[in-house]
Amino acid sequence: MSQTTGFIGLGKLGLPIAEKLIEGGFSLRVYNRTTQKAASLVARGATAVKTPSEAATGGQAITIVSDDRALLEVASEEFCEALGTGLHISMSTVSPVTSRTLAERHARFGGRFVAAPVFGRPEAAAAKKLWICMSGAVAAKEAAKPVFDAIGQGVYDFGEEVGAANVVKLAGNFLLTAAIEAMAEASAMAEKNGVPRADLLNMLSSTIFNCPIYVNYGKGIINSQFEPAGFAIPLILKDMHLVQKTASDARAPMPMVNLLIDRYLTMLAKGRDQYDAVGLVLGAAEDAGLQW
Repeated sequence: MSQTTGFIGLGKLGLPIAEKLIEGGFSLRVYNRTTQKAASLVARGATAVKTPSEAATGGQAITIVSDDRALLEVASEEFCEALGTGLHISMSTVSPVTSRTLAERHARFGGRFVAAPVFGRPEAAAAKKLWICMSGAVAAKEAAKPVFDAIGQGVYDFGEEVGAANVVKLAGNFLLTAAIEAMAEASAMAEKNGVPRADLLNMLSSTIFNCPIYVNYGKGIINSQFEPAGFAIPLILKDMHLVQKTASDARAPMPMVNLLIDRYLTMLAKGRDQYDAVGLVLGAAEDAGLQW
């Protein structure tokens, strides 16, 4: 049996990750703002607690929450003190600045911090198929290894600079959504010229673009699979703003991210906030005068 581990954040990714940890023999103390989400885990042996600090008392804690503000609120001074010299594994998609802030906060109490954002949709988490990026001190990453082994299919180490894994995660999410935008624009161009989008995307995703993003999101575009969202628009927009800020801080121009931000803002303005990322195809189609 692994050590008692606090788990904070039972959203679409957090819940299946927590389930995998229980299956792997971890004893979980779980916290979520919406307490009902913990019920299925409690039925499998987890203990529900009332505050993040209570979750941290076992000496190891995992967080996977929606944004930087939520993570900074969860990992408060009280939380860091409760964790003490233990380990905080942060799987949230946040800015590298937030990870550096939390690493410093934990260090004041002798604690360790690892940034470990993941790539994969909820169904990948349920199948133990996540890809994990990690960064932080060597000893902290070694201590986190049993967690990674229980939930993922592979881990990539990006060194000791604690914000590095977050930069990689943001870069990956940018590339993902840029690929969807490219497929959306290409589909609109093809349809306007009498080529069905299904014919276009099936051929390309079976040949020169035969990779998970083009195959899976291509199918979503072909079938208009806008709901339920695996990656909902407000969260994608949050990530694109983080990409924009991280690029700006580094003086690295990324003009395409501005287009993506505008696309997502348009979707929100049209009430499509519960759509999946493949909903980008609607913007490209409407610009081309197509009825989707």
